[in-house]
Amino acid sequence: MKFERITVDRNVCTGKPCIRGLRFPVSRLLGLLAQGETKETILKTYPYLEAEDINEVLRYAAFLAEDETVEFAR
Repeated sequence: MKFERITVDRNVCTGKPCIRGLRFPVSRLLGLLAQGETKETILKTYPYLEAEDINEVLRYAAFLAEDETVEFAR
């Protein structure tokens, strides 16, 4: 899968995946969505983000989850 809007640069946010080279980590956007923020609210709050950024971050998270195996405590 190809991700054009997610970049990794060791000089930006210590190499964490970010959106389009901005200092806006993918994890931050996922955290906002996980807290219940809507796409509309996020786009209003962060006008430099685009709807496709959010869509690609969700695809990226799904892609990573496909390869991850996590054991949960019983």
